[in-house]
Amino acid sequence: MKIGTDITVISRIEKSLDKFGKKFLDRFLDKEEQQLSTKIESIAGYWASKEAISKALGCGIGAELSFFDIKIYKDSKNAPHFRLSPKAQKLHAIKSSSLSISHDGGFAIAVVVLTLAPSSKPL
Repeated sequence: MKIGTDITVISRIEKSLDKFGKKFLDRFLDKEEQQLSTKIESIAGYWASKEAISKALGCGIGAELSFFDIKIYKDSKNAPHFRLSPKAQKLHAIKSSSLSISHDGGFAIAVVVLTLAPSSKPL
């Protein structure tokens, strides 16, 4: 089992959005994710989620795992989930996962718990 967490100051995300506009969103969210995250708190939560997932996988955001290798989506009850791109799935054989996102008091936080398949690379 692997755990990753990230906390983000919402005002930092808001400043980047004010400064760069849609270009900032295009840097880490695909079009569907942008449609789901219309409030600044949600955008910050998605940022924190992708960072937390990369930390749980032990690689961070970089050459091995990009922001676009991680797709955040919500189920019918509005609970957050994620899936990895086919390339990232091959590198990180995730058996099961759980994602939680919350925001309050000017912060957004995400926690992810992963169970990796036995065939996955050791972290």
